Amino acid sequence: MGLSHEDSIKLFRSSAPYINAHRGKTFVIMFGGEAVADEHFARIIQDVALLNSLGVRLVLVHGARPQIDERLGLRQQVSVFHEGVRVTDKQTLECVKDAAGSLRSQIEALLTMGLPNSPMHGAQIRVCSGNMVVAKPIGVKDGLDFENTGSVRRIDSEGINDHLNDGSIVLLSPMGYSPTGEVFNLSHEDVATQAAIALKADKIITLSEQDGIYQDTGKLLRTSELNTIKQLQEEGRLVAESTCLSAMIASVEAGVERAHCVSYKVDGSILKELFTRDGAGSLVMQDHYEKLRTATIDDVGGILKLIKPLEEKGVLVKRSRERLEREITQFTVIERDGMIIGCAALYVYEDDHSGEIACVATHQDYRGKNRGERLLEALKRKATLYKLDRLFVLTTVTAHWFLEQGFEPQSIDVLPSSKQEMYNFTRNSKVFMLPLYPS
Repeated sequence: MGLSHEDSIKLFRSSAPYINAHRGKTFVIMFGGEAVADEHFARIIQDVALLNSLGVRLVLVHGARPQIDERLGLRQQVSVFHEGVRVTDKQTLECVKDAAGSLRSQIEALLTMGLPNSPMHGAQIRVCSGNMVVAKPIGVKDGLDFENTGSVRRIDSEGINDHLNDGSIVLLSPMGYSPTGEVFNLSHEDVATQAAIALKADKIITLSEQDGIYQDTGKLLRTSELNTIKQLQEEGRLVAESTCLSAMIASVEAGVERAHCVSYKVDGSILKELFTRDGAGSLVMQDHYEKLRTATIDDVGGILKLIKPLEEKGVLVKRSRERLEREITQFTVIERDGMIIGCAALYVYEDDHSGEIACVATHQDYRGKNRGERLLEALKRKATLYKLDRLFVLTTVTAHWFLEQGFEPQSIDVLPSSKQEMYNFTRNSKVFMLPLYPS
């Protein structure tokens, strides 16, 4: 069933902060030849075109393994693989060039298509490709000559940026060229990773057959820090497409802030991942050297120091030391070099299956960097342990921030009865609600 008129408007409005945040940013989108062969690929290209029209700078990197295998099969040739890497002899190289050239033409044609009554009508998208990847041979490993199989030596970031500055989409194939005129067969994850690093991309987005990165328990890992992913990988507790996982880890290790993995089989997965609060797949981001943890009694002084300026301005309700000591286990804090720079509390109303978010504060010198969002995510995870259905907040001056996090304005009578009895009409706080299990 499609969205109602009201839901469509609500969805469009809720995506506005993400549209503004992504405009002018550089994204590298990586997909294998399997994605190109999938029935949903034309829809993916339509979504890529939409991102381009919204001002996102896009570099597309495609693979070609199944298409190369198909051409080798037609010629009754068999590839030799060593540790998962194809040995590219002269005959195989011809199949590589044929497959890559055909895929490039197919992708360019889809990006150029602008038929009336189609999603890309009037798009007028320019696609640029060429010798922007300088390669080197792998050489001889374990006594085996890999011939024309190579790795990335250098990405022509200046040339790519020139095209991006002109509003073009840049398309890179799994092929590279040497200064001596040789052609090399490259892995598309190597090209994508090195492109993201060289361009200082804001994101790398990998397309996988599955929804993202799974833990061995079957749980989809929505948001994870790099060290967590690497530890789970070392323990053999991850289920993920190896090319996507290696590209994500290598990119984030080298300084790319965020790496995403979404399914190419799910229509609109890229858009949902980028423009909705819950996303569609998995996100791996750089590690925070700040510690997010449950507060202890030793944190009382730091929290009081943090919230005092906001209490004096009337932003927060005043809390005595005695009250804070009693309620300290309800608080989650961000600690940096021994100093509390952020805090937030969750008060549980078990009979009502709801929880109150309160006392959200960040030190004025450390605002930004999504610290408020990190605190909120931690409280949402805690709320699921209590099996709460919804969260609510009463606020006087931070309504817009909570709206951006998906909260919706509500009347006082939706609050738990005990909270309604304590409502301070003098403060006249606004009430916002967030369902934890949306229908």
